[in-house]
Amino acid sequence: MRHTISVLVENKFGVLSRVSGLFSGRGYNIESISVGETLDPKISIMTIVTKGDDQIIEQITKQLNKLIDVIKVQDLFEVDHVEREIVLLKVTPKQELKGEVLRLAEIFRGRIVDSSQKSYTIEITGDEKKIEAFIELMKPMGVKEFVRSGKIAIAREMIRNK
Repeated sequence: MRHTISVLVENKFGVLSRVSGLFSGRGYNIESISVGETLDPKISIMTIVTKGDDQIIEQITKQLNKLIDVIKVQDLFEVDHVEREIVLLKVTPKQELKGEVLRLAEIFRGRIVDSSQKSYTIEITGDEKKIEAFIELMKPMGVKEFVRSGKIAIAREMIRNK
């Protein structure tokens, strides 16, 4: 089963290497990893997507918690959360398909972030299924290349009644 793990770490040299080394050293695969600073520039947050049963994920979280620069580990599979990816997709449609490409980009709430006489670069943000659906619809239109960010995620706030 796929799990999204949020790891709060000190923003120091070598932390990413130690975290990825932990996975590779134990034979676990990282499907995607995204890292960025938080409001405090001394702290970063990693969003790691991996696969494993409950026992493997428990082992991963325990091992992550043992790393010196790790502040907090949270398996977002266990909590209500919001997740997104971004894709930049370059498409070179035939002249008769340019309108269809623009229409599909609009339906998926995409933005044209670059264009030339022959191509459009489209930015789409959404969950994994939305991104995959858009890529599949664009393939017959002449996809030249695309890049994906990997997943980022954040836990939802708990609503408490007073």
